Amino acid sequence: MEQRELGSLPLPPSLRAKLVAAGFQTAQEVLDVRPCELSKEIGVSKQEALEILQAIKGDCRGNGGSSGNTVRKYTALELLEEEHGQGFIVTFCSALDDVLGGGVPLTKITEICGAPGVGKTQLCMQLAVDVQFPECFGGLAGEAVFIDTEGSFMVDRVVEMASACVQHCKLIAEVRPEEDHQAALETFILDNILSHIYFFRCHDYVELLAQVHLLPDFLSEHSKVRLVVIDGIAFPFRHDFEDLSLRTRLLNGLAQQLITIANDHTLAVVLTNQMTTRIGQSHSSLVPALGESWGHAATIRIILHWENKQRLATLYKSPSQKESAVPYCVTPQGFRDIQRPPPDLAENKTNPRKRPRVEEQ
Repeated sequence: MEQRELGSLPLPPSLRAKLVAAGFQTAQEVLDVRPCELSKEIGVSKQEALEILQAIKGDCRGNGGSSGNTVRKYTALELLEEEHGQGFIVTFCSALDDVLGGGVPLTKITEICGAPGVGKTQLCMQLAVDVQFPECFGGLAGEAVFIDTEGSFMVDRVVEMASACVQHCKLIAEVRPEEDHQAALETFILDNILSHIYFFRCHDYVELLAQVHLLPDFLSEHSKVRLVVIDGIAFPFRHDFEDLSLRTRLLNGLAQQLITIANDHTLAVVLTNQMTTRIGQSHSSLVPALGESWGHAATIRIILHWENKQRLATLYKSPSQKESAVPYCVTPQGFRDIQRPPPDLAENKTNPRKRPRVEEQ
């Protein structure tokens, strides 16, 4: 299907002429070129080059050899069994995992919102490590793609989290020694964990759109990827946009691409989003950025926030779990549960002047 001539593609005549003048003859030849290279070769902007590639790819898929096939139908029971068999990525905070129904689900888009410094990137880096847990330890033995738009990714921090996870598995193997555990620990080591996190740095929205456009090909070559992180989704789209309708169209297209990627490759897509102030008639409030229409893009939305110097994670949107909030903390080892003091210590802490009881001899 990609051997189609350019004249049959749904492109404006001026763009077809530029492609032909640059030596392109078939759709496959154009699809083999990256957006930045295409923009230079035919003398158009990066955005126009990206739109050309998207138009050609979409048309080839729509008119490929699948015209005689019908859309497969599923029963509700089949969908339920499929979802139960796909698994989750644990967060290492058992309270948050319970609220989510087991962890971050595959084939879904999960959006993590919050103010700066609350732990959004920390959670994403933790997930990039946790997705690699060996299957015999209850993990997915997968790999991760990490797309960074803000420059927040810290390799040293990932090393700390990965080292803590390796140590955690070793402790499990000591308590419950099994042959599978020892074999898995031979490959679940720091170097392998780091080598299975594929990092991409995008500096503007054009690079982000181009990277997502190229992602299906990358995932076809790396079939073990079970997590795609975009940290953060709002930053490239909150600057240099005078045409808000264009921004909305680009975001809607991006969301649709991510949904398709999550389903086609059986992976979890995790996005981070900033918070912005909404001014009301009588008060103002913090809400996720990018507007209300963007709120429909994610299947699950988690809001991380502070309350009385305590970090809380609120499940704000989910198709299957009720809204609830749980505490969490960020430790040197990573994203974790709150470690509450024993009852006797807590009592003494609330009554600092209370004298300890001394038993009479």
